[in-house]
Amino acid sequence: MSKLSLREIKEEEELHLLSPKAVKAKFSKGRIRPEEECDIRTAFERDRDRIIHSKAFRRLKHKTQVFLAPRGDHYRTRLTHTLEVAQIARTIAGALRLNTTLTEAIALGHDLGHTPFGHAGEEVLNEILEGGFRHYEQSLRVVDHLEKEGAGLNLTYEVRMGILRHSKGRGPIDVEDDLFLEAQVVRFSDIIAYVNHDLDDAIRAGIIKEEDLPKEIIKELGERHSKRIDTLIKSIVYTSQEINLERITMAPEKLKALEKLREFLFEKVYFSPLVRKEFEKAKKILLSLFEFYDKNFERIEYLVKARELFPTEKKERLIADYLSGMTDRFALYEYMEHFLPKPWGLNLSEGGLG
Repeated sequence: MSKLSLREIKEEEELHLLSPKAVKAKFSKGRIRPEEECDIRTAFERDRDRIIHSKAFRRLKHKTQVFLAPRGDHYRTRLTHTLEVAQIARTIAGALRLNTTLTEAIALGHDLGHTPFGHAGEEVLNEILEGGFRHYEQSLRVVDHLEKEGAGLNLTYEVRMGILRHSKGRGPIDVEDDLFLEAQVVRFSDIIAYVNHDLDDAIRAGIIKEEDLPKEIIKELGERHSKRIDTLIKSIVYTSQEINLERITMAPEKLKALEKLREFLFEKVYFSPLVRKEFEKAKKILLSLFEFYDKNFERIEYLVKARELFPTEKKERLIADYLSGMTDRFALYEYMEHFLPKPWGLNLSEGGLG
């Protein structure tokens, strides 16, 4: 009888330790292209590692969450948002005996396709592209095609579907569907993370004050940032346990408070005159770049190479890939390079997508 590999031992442990309703690495639906299994890591561990080591993941550190080019060092970026989502998701998944590695991999990859300048970039590309642009679809495109010079990361079906279906936008937070539990956890964790850290950043920026937060939300969720997150996590864990993990959900009163908090942020922060003013500036930058790349497609090294890799894709699609992959600062460098006069001898084009 052959000795089990470390990976196989882990897979057997999952069968005994995880909830019967958890996704097991041993029974993954597999990858787009079959690969030889690792001796040490499970399929979901490999996916997590591939995401962390990807170029798209590294670029998240210079992508806006809400506040564009903030002067302080403590505002969230798309990377810190991603890490907060992963932490919350792991906590919930661990408490419910779900697959924490799968949950973490989805959380780490869920925003890889997000544009520079937050949702300003997404709005521009959505207006331009035939069929629209949605960051969750772009995240899947990143891991399936754009990473590794067009080869993609070749992730498992479960991680790919979790990434694709993580976002609810402004729609209902708690919905019943056929999505597996680990992905449902990430969906909730994403919302819990952004409503709380965006509130924290908005207070730091002086857009709102702590006393502006509706009293009913404070009463239901707590006064402090950490208390609100703790309250929401526990509500998900205990309520989901009570229904025997039929789905991931939370107590009705906590869900109502979370929805009110999200609407409060849309009204007072996301659509505030100050934020929208910078938002429109960012849209102008990306729209100008899109038009420039469209007219000068053959002069842009990235786009020429992209056409070689994806010869059947429309030009607009390749430009959208380029723009959505940019960091805020690289988009600004590109705008300065192509639209603003600069002193003789000053090179502003040293950034790049890597």
